[in-house]
Amino acid sequence: MITRRGFIGGAAAAGCGWAVGGPAAAYAAEATTGAAAGAGGFLIGACDWSLRKDSSPEAFDVAKKIGLDGVQISLGRVANDMHLRTPEVQKQYAAKLAETGLKIASLAIGEMNNVPLKSDPRAAQWLIDSIDVCRAMKIDIVMPAFFGKGALDMNNSAEIDVVVARLKEAAPKAEKAGVTIGLENYLSAEDNMRLIDRVGSPALAVYYDVGNSTDKGYDIYREIRLLGKLICQVHVKDGKTPLGEPGRIDFRKVREALDAIGYRSWLVLESAAPGGPEASYPAQAKFLREIFPRG
Repeated sequence: MITRRGFIGGAAAAGCGWAVGGPAAAYAAEATTGAAAGAGGFLIGACDWSLRKDSSPEAFDVAKKIGLDGVQISLGRVANDMHLRTPEVQKQYAAKLAETGLKIASLAIGEMNNVPLKSDPRAAQWLIDSIDVCRAMKIDIVMPAFFGKGALDMNNSAEIDVVVARLKEAAPKAEKAGVTIGLENYLSAEDNMRLIDRVGSPALAVYYDVGNSTDKGYDIYREIRLLGKLICQVHVKDGKTPLGEPGRIDFRKVREALDAIGYRSWLVLESAAPGGPEASYPAQAKFLREIFPRG
């Protein structure tokens, strides 16, 4: 069995690790020895921006009305200086959690879509600071986003070198804090594994988005099985189609793939919400719970 600790030694021995089949592949394959399919259940949440309460504790009020289990929260925006880094704002979130009884699914750094990790030192500092936020707020996953200006191109070696270097800088701190850095991007499963191999840390994982990967033409049911234990959390959406309506993605097949890797954790809504989340998300959450019950 490849453990997270064993992953580090394997990555070091593998050198640059560009070939698929390195330590990341071995760790992903550990899915077959993981939790038995059917054990436990799922939690349903939503992104604070999808609830239209970006970077605000009020996202939990909306989630409570909808009947969700929790929220993926944002570190902040440039306009508020990534305000979750301050104890005062953290206390506001703690109070809202106590009031609503909901949970934090994970922490997102969506502003990296505008301030890229590959080119802006501010993003590198945010990633390091986010680990302190996670530790203070007892969050175990931080999701740096790589879209828009921050999108990754594996053929651009100079940019990828910078991303790898900055992830390597943050990874030891994340390991020590017990925080997983879940990469969300448009890369294929194989390219994500290559990227993780280059960083060579058990703190790195993939934040898998079934909608984004479908947009890129990837076989999501195969990719989920390939990534296995490297998937730390899952975004659910299907383009402009609200979940539960006829679309491109067969969520029962998604369930089968997640069963195959022993995944029992959060499914986080980032889906289309005609009329707003309070009007659209209750039915979408109901649809998800029929396939992904709490257990």
